[in-house]
Amino acid sequence: MSEAEVTIPPTDPGVHLNSARTRSVLRVQQQLLGAAREYLREAGFTELLPPVIGPVTDPGARGAKQVDIDFYGHRYKLMTSAILYKQASLLAFDKIFCIAPNVRLEPLETAHTSRHLAEFHQLDVEVAGASREEVMELLERLVVHMVNRTVTGLPGELERLGRDPDAFRPLSTGPFRRVTHAEAVRELRDLGHGQSPDAELDWEGEAILSAKSDRPFLVTDYPKGSRGFYDREDPAAPGVLRNFDLIAPQGYGELCSGSERTNDYAEIVTRMRETGENPRKYRWYLDLVREGLPGSAGFGIGVERLTRYVAGLDAVWQASAYPKLPGVVSP
Repeated sequence: MSEAEVTIPPTDPGVHLNSARTRSVLRVQQQLLGAAREYLREAGFTELLPPVIGPVTDPGARGAKQVDIDFYGHRYKLMTSAILYKQASLLAFDKIFCIAPNVRLEPLETAHTSRHLAEFHQLDVEVAGASREEVMELLERLVVHMVNRTVTGLPGELERLGRDPDAFRPLSTGPFRRVTHAEAVRELRDLGHGQSPDAELDWEGEAILSAKSDRPFLVTDYPKGSRGFYDREDPAAPGVLRNFDLIAPQGYGELCSGSERTNDYAEIVTRMRETGENPRKYRWYLDLVREGLPGSAGFGIGVERLTRYVAGLDAVWQASAYPKLPGVVSP
C-alpha cells in the first residue's frame, strides 16, 4: 500500500516523521505560513501570541467537546479557537493575526471524514472596524498569495507529492464566487441531498458542493443558531448572520470560517442565553465589551486543511507532524 492510500496515521511516529512525503508536506506548510506572514505584515498587521488556556473558550465548535484543566484550583479550558482573545487584542492594535493550536474533542465519527483532527492549528485574522465584505476580500487576496507563493516557490515538492500546479490556475481568475447558505441548501436539495435549512452545511453536503467546483468559493449568511454568539445578526435580515465559510474546490471542503462580529453588550448577552451559555462564565470578556470593545470582522483558516488542499493529500492528518485523530490515542 502506498503512503497516499494510508487512511490513519502510523502507530510509530518515527515512520511518519521519517517519510519523504511528510517532509515535502511540511515544507509546503512552512511555505504557506511564511507567505501569510509576509502578506499580512506588509499590509500592516501585528502578529500576536494568544493564550492556549483560559477560563472560557469558543463555544461555537460544531458538536466538539471542550477540554478542562485544573489551573491552580480553577477550572480552565484549552482553547477551541482564539476568537475571544482576537477581539480583545484589538484594544492594542487595529489589525492583528496569530497562528495558534486549538483543541476540540470532535465526535468519534469524524475520525473517518479525512477532514478532522482533535488538535489543529489556525491562522486567525481580525480587523477593527471592518465589514464582512472587506475581510472576505482580504481573505481572497491572502489565500491567492499563499497558494501562488507555494506553487512558484516549491515546484519540486509539489511534483514529488503528485500535485499538478495547473489545479491552481482557476484560483487567480477573479473574485471567488459567493453563494448564500439558502442558495447552497436549495442546490443540495436539487441534487437529492437532504440538507437542513436551519443548520450548518453538513460534511457530506459540503463535500458535494466542493467536488463540483474548480476554485474556492464563499458560502455566506448562515442561519442564526448555527454559529457562536459573536457573529453579528444582519439588521436587514433578522435570523441571518453576517458570516461566511470558504470552501476549497475538488472535494477538499471547508478551509475557513469568518464573520462580522457584534460588540453590542445587550445583544451578546441575549445571544449567549439563546445558545444555552451562562454569561457569568464570560465575565472578563463581557467586561471588555461593556467598556468598549471595537466592532470588527475576521476569519480563521485551518492550517492543516489548507496544506491538505495545496499538497493534494487524501487526509488532513497527513498535514500534521504529530496528528491527533478523534478517538485515536497517539503521542
